[in-house]
Amino acid sequence: MELQPISREGYDKLKEEIRKLEHDEMPKIAEAIAEARAEGDLKENAEYHGQREEQGRMQARINSLKSKLANCYIMDKSSLPKGIVGFGTRVTVKNTDDGDIEMYEFVGPGEEDYASDVMKILTTSPLASSLLGKKVGDKVAVEVPRGTLNYQITEIESVE
Repeated sequence: MELQPISREGYDKLKEEIRKLEHDEMPKIAEAIAEARAEGDLKENAEYHGQREEQGRMQARINSLKSKLANCYIMDKSSLPKGIVGFGTRVTVKNTDDGDIEMYEFVGPGEEDYASDVMKILTTSPLASSLLGKKVGDKVAVEVPRGTLNYQITEIESVE
């Protein structure tokens, strides 16, 4: 797997989530399992089995977060070239088919946010991949499941 850039803030956010899960949440689940085990017959103990399942889900989440971190490197946004679409840039594009204006910020794992006014999308997403390295005025066709989206880059700004 190719290493992906991540900001210091994104890296710290993932590290803190791992810490919280490992040191706060997992001990609570272990305690709940011990209490449920003390109630006796484990075959018919729904609380015990539910807590064991939750422990498995939590461990899977921790493993997933650790894997994300292992495949990232911290990128200093201030050292990035200006005027070119890349990690740490906010890009405004115009859909040349319907005239809609959209804005995206290219981020690393754990930093994505699809609900904000400026969608924060992974640099590995199909849209980001097709825009990376482009400049203002460039036109790009992006293949998506519902067809082809045609964009023209109207603005690029660095996000600090």
